[in-house]
Amino acid sequence: MSPDAGEIAADDVAVEAGQSEWATVLDALERELLTTVATATDAIVPAIPQTAAVAPNATAWSEPTTLGPVPRALVGRASRLLAAQRDRLAELETERRQTLEHLGALRQVAATDEPRGSVYLDASA
Repeated sequence: MSPDAGEIAADDVAVEAGQSEWATVLDALERELLTTVATATDAIVPAIPQTAAVAPNATAWSEPTTLGPVPRALVGRASRLLAAQRDRLAELETERRQTLEHLGALRQVAATDEPRGSVYLDASA
């Protein structure tokens, strides 16, 4: 076996390990994205009455610094994931605006309500 063959085999193992690690990172990001979509769907049409909204465990994400660049074989998958995340972000922004509009309408209705408690206090009693 030539020395070059050993180097090539070691390089192949390193590439496969890097690809596997990046695949794990992408799997986690895809799961988190699917969780946010599923949570939104459950909030719209709940199967079981919920007493409180369920929020996914939102943590700040930082780019893995020890993995190196995304392997060429995973670039398409990473690009599709990024596009799906941007789409979800746009959906969330639309939902946020709609919620603010609804809250504003509710405040306007509440402002027209007649007071329910006593208006005057009988200080002579």
